[in-house]
Amino acid sequence: MTGRPSPATLPPSLRAGLGLIAALAMLVVIVLGVLYAGHTEPGRVDRWIIDPTADSVRPPWRRVALATDFLGEPAGAALLVLAAVTGCLLLRRPRAAVLIVVGVSMTVGTATVLKSLVGRTIHGDDNLSYPSGHTAFLTALALMVALLATARLGLGRTAGTLLVLAAALVAGAAMGWAQVALGAHYPTDVLGGWCTALAVIPATAWLVDRTADRLVDRMADAGQHERR
Repeated sequence: MTGRPSPATLPPSLRAGLGLIAALAMLVVIVLGVLYAGHTEPGRVDRWIIDPTADSVRPPWRRVALATDFLGEPAGAALLVLAAVTGCLLLRRPRAAVLIVVGVSMTVGTATVLKSLVGRTIHGDDNLSYPSGHTAFLTALALMVALLATARLGLGRTAGTLLVLAAALVAGAAMGWAQVALGAHYPTDVLGGWCTALAVIPATAWLVDRTADRLVDRMADAGQHERR
């Protein structure tokens, strides 16, 4: 034991800003969920963007969409999570490794619960669509990696926030495009999945930090008692 606490997974300079973003994102998730609860057809916004039930993407872009979609499938997601956790451990960031596992579980779990609550479907009653779990997963992973990079590079509030949001936007846009292009989700499902990750990850990072800090404090107190 060195007595030094592990770096926070949610840098203190980003807490207020990401907390506000998380609250707004959760509001969007709730509003969209209420608007499209029980729907089986694309909404007006969905039709304005694209007909999500049409498999319109063709080679070579179809192969790109399928490859991106694979990253959100169980096998692809497991590989990404394993790579991210390994990277955190190699960088000696065990707290970040815990966040990766807990953050992915919380995000995917939240998306799964919301699917059942909202009950929106696409291509049949068995295909719950809101929010997009694939989009939520990849966005969440990108957010957590960006948080690690922010702490590692010692970025300030503005630069760190921009990096985190840019990572979330790129990952969400890539997976969201693939899901809509393959006809797996409506565009508003993708937005819901993106916002789900934005709402869950800051809260989860804060919770991981708080729990880890308490464990460190308890271990320090126990050490002091032993030396007396």
